Parts: sequence; structure tokens; C-alpha cells
Amino acid sequence: MKTGQPAAGWIIMEKVAAVCAIQDLPIVAPIFSEKPMLTGKTALVTGSTSGIGLGIAKALAAQGAKVVLNGFGDAAGPQAEVAAFGTEVAFHGADMSRPAEIEDMMKFAADRFGRVDILVNNAGIQHVARVEDFPVERWDAVIAINLSSAFHATRLALPAMKAANWGRIINMASVHGLVASAEKAAYVAAKHGIVGLTKVTALENATTGVTCNAICPGWVLTPLVQKQVDAKALALNLSDEEAKKLLLGEKEPSMQFTTPEELGALAVFFCSAAANNVRGVAWNMDGGWAAQ
Repeated sequence: MKTGQPAAGWIIMEKVAAVCAIQDLPIVAPIFSEKPMLTGKTALVTGSTSGIGLGIAKALAAQGAKVVLNGFGDAAGPQAEVAAFGTEVAFHGADMSRPAEIEDMMKFAADRFGRVDILVNNAGIQHVARVEDFPVERWDAVIAINLSSAFHATRLALPAMKAANWGRIINMASVHGLVASAEKAAYVAAKHGIVGLTKVTALENATTGVTCNAICPGWVLTPLVQKQVDAKALALNLSDEEAKKLLLGEKEPSMQFTTPEELGALAVFFCSAAANNVRGVAWNMDGGWAAQ
């Protein structure tokens, strides 16, 4: 659509209004509503004080959802960014490796806003090492935060979603939920597990208004990925831009990073009526990575 050109919906409305005026008929109700799509819904996004999680939280807030943020570090800044969309926002600092804190977070969200309608399981960490050198405590931490936390949040969100016959569970997997990379055993195992959990949850709720889907991004320039860029730049004496190109060139044919805004738009789609029958998918947004 060209700049300044009216949307097709408004053209139709104007034509209907003109016909009604000619025939002296009242316009009973507007055909298109300006009310944001997710008005009245509550979204809880784990790991949402930065990066992908914050991008998704902002996208849902832009559609009118009330938002519960979660994560470490500064909470005031992200809360202000989400609140700027004119919606209510709260924060809970649950450690996603601890089931009891996850339970407290889910209770907090329900007490504050009624129930969780949209659950985005995004919290994640990374550790890189060969299998024989992988520290056991790091393996346990990655599995707890990247996989088990999604199970705990999902099991706690489902009863209210099913009672309302509406809910959206969006699991942030990864292209590493579809393919593997060396030295990422725990991360790849957890993300493959997330894809499996997504399919089971979708199947168990297939006849209800509750859907569950996974998003599988390739490289997204989050603080986590920037650390890998920095490590590559240091090891190979490269500039930041050279290190980014090298990182992308190893895996991602598009040679571009996926953005949190793009992932947020996909999450919004999953919450829309158009996605009512999208169930159990692992939707990769990876610049062609998994197509190779």
C-alpha cells in the first residue's frame, strides 16, 4: 500500500456508509474495530527483561495485552518500555530453575490479572563444551531453565486456559530444536525437548481453544549471541562486523539476523484467530538454516 493511501477496510466502510446514507438506513455497528486484538488478555513472558522475550512482550502489549515480565537484572527499564504501549505491566523475578518460584510467579500473575491467557516460555541460558568436558552442573542448569521451566509453567497455566476454553502457549525453541551444532549438547537437547513438549501439549488440547506452538529462530542478535560474536572477534582478531558476518556465514544463508520484533510479530499471529487451527508446529525463522 502506498504512503497516504487509505486501508482497504476503511474504503469498504466508507462505501457502506455512503449506501446507507442514500437509502436512509442507520449504520448499526462498525464493521472494523479499532480495539487492539488482545485487549482483556494477560500474557506472561519468561526471560523478558531483554532480547527476544522483551521484544515479544512489547509486541503483545502493542495489541492490548496486560503483561507479566520475568527475568534478572534491571526490571524498571523493561517495565517502562512495555507500559509505554498503554497497558498494565507487572514483574516477577522468579528463578526459572526453581519449580517453587515458578509456582509463585504463576499465582502472582493470576492474583494480579485474573489468569494467564498467553504463556510465552522464553527463558534460556547457554553453555558451550564438548560432551566429555561438559560440567554436570551446567548441564543441569541448562535443562532446568531451558526445558523444565517450560513444563512447570505450562502445567500450571493449562487449567485456567482450559476452563476459559482459550489460551495460547508459545514455546521459544530454536533452530537447534530441529538440527544440532557441536559443543552445544545441553542446549540442543533442551530445545529438541521443547519441540517435543510443544507437540504433546498441542495434541492433548487439540479439541479445545488452547493451542501450543514453538518458534525456532536462527541467529538473533541478543546479549547471549553478542557474547559469541565477541568471543569469535577476540579469538580471530576480527572487528565486530567481521565476526558477525563470519558467524552468520557458518549457518544462516540469508546472512542476516532475525530480530526480536519479527519474532514478536509471529507470536502475535499465533495469538490471532487466524491461528486457531495452528497446533503443534515448530515454526523456524532462521534465514534458511534448517533448509540446507
